[in-house]
Amino acid sequence: MIAKTGRCAWPGEDPLYVAYHDEEWGVPEFDERALYEKLILDGFQAGLSWITILRKRENFRRAFDGFAPEKIARYGDRQIARLLADEGIVRSRAKIEAAIRGAQLWLKIQEEEPGGFSHFIWKHVDGRPKANRFKSMRDIPAKTPMSEGLAKELKQRGFNFCGPVIVYAFAQAVGMVNDHVVSCHRHKDCAALGEKRK
Repeated sequence: MIAKTGRCAWPGEDPLYVAYHDEEWGVPEFDERALYEKLILDGFQAGLSWITILRKRENFRRAFDGFAPEKIARYGDRQIARLLADEGIVRSRAKIEAAIRGAQLWLKIQEEEPGGFSHFIWKHVDGRPKANRFKSMRDIPAKTPMSEGLAKELKQRGFNFCGPVIVYAFAQAVGMVNDHVVSCHRHKDCAALGEKRK
């Protein structure tokens, strides 16, 4: 299905979703902190819709100290209790603990991995966005060998809530793959950003 507006159909007419589609989704993101935030939010999405998380994103940013991994890595029982009482976010102990563990792992990767967390993520597409040319949402896969490989490495490192489907949604969002349908006005824009990277 293709939207009549020359836009991918999935945002519908929700202004928040449309803005996210038009301004963020598919734009290549290389900032380490932003990549951590998106990976954690995608983990919180597990079992929910992305629009649910998007509507709560500012609450998440407030609750999680702006997604600063250096701060989150030090969270203990008091901070977990505070987060579990925060009605503005998804109150899942397992997901909160996964975010804290993810921050600790992020710090370790930043310290040990050449190129830091950004290289750790982007090496799975050789450091360059892959421009797909899907004509319909029906053609877009839920996961790929790339997302399976990245999910496997994340799990081996100790990350949770990062299966290949979640990881592929993450890859789409941060522009590792350009999955705007070809008739969407953003396909060309995101492809051009990918070419600049090359």
